[in-house]
Amino acid sequence: MITLLILSATVITSLTALFAIPELMQKGMLYPYQVVHEKKWYQLISHGFLHADLTHLAFNMITLYFFGPILEQVLGTVLFLVLYISSLILASVTSVIKHKDTKQYASLGASGAVEAVIFGFIILSPLEKIYLFFIPIGIPAVIFGFLFMAYSIYAGKAQKGRVNHDAHIAGAIWGVLFSLVAIPNAYTNFVKQIIDLFS
Repeated sequence: MITLLILSATVITSLTALFAIPELMQKGMLYPYQVVHEKKWYQLISHGFLHADLTHLAFNMITLYFFGPILEQVLGTVLFLVLYISSLILASVTSVIKHKDTKQYASLGASGAVEAVIFGFIILSPLEKIYLFFIPIGIPAVIFGFLFMAYSIYAGKAQKGRVNHDAHIAGAIWGVLFSLVAIPNAYTNFVKQIIDLFS
């Protein structure tokens, strides 16, 4: 499956940059200034195959491992790959626009694309339970999505931490839009399941 190929490529590239070739990290990270002023457009994709540390890498890849194959089975290999790569690009647009004149700003990680996969899954199975790390209680996927977006919007405005919340939001929105268009009867099935939740 393409999900496992993406996962493997990301793990190999990230570990290589972290422990063997640090120059790879500097060249592949998303620097909005370099993208706009030096035309290093490849960074819009390469940043998604690099991670800041092992925790960052593990969190994204474990999430991709659980949700990616399910969505890929429905979308098919080609459409899933299109979703993933386009999410890496589109999730970076906000950062590029906002920080295009800031030389020091940099971002990396597959979070934007992973959020697109999660929210594609939410459109597909809104009532499926999602379990968070260390919390044994399942949360219906659609409720998790709502809470996640609410927090991301709040944290993004408050500029909390070093997390690129704008990329999370953009990836999530794109995952929803892409899935509604690409999955037959996605909207109808989603609405029906939400109605069943409250009936």
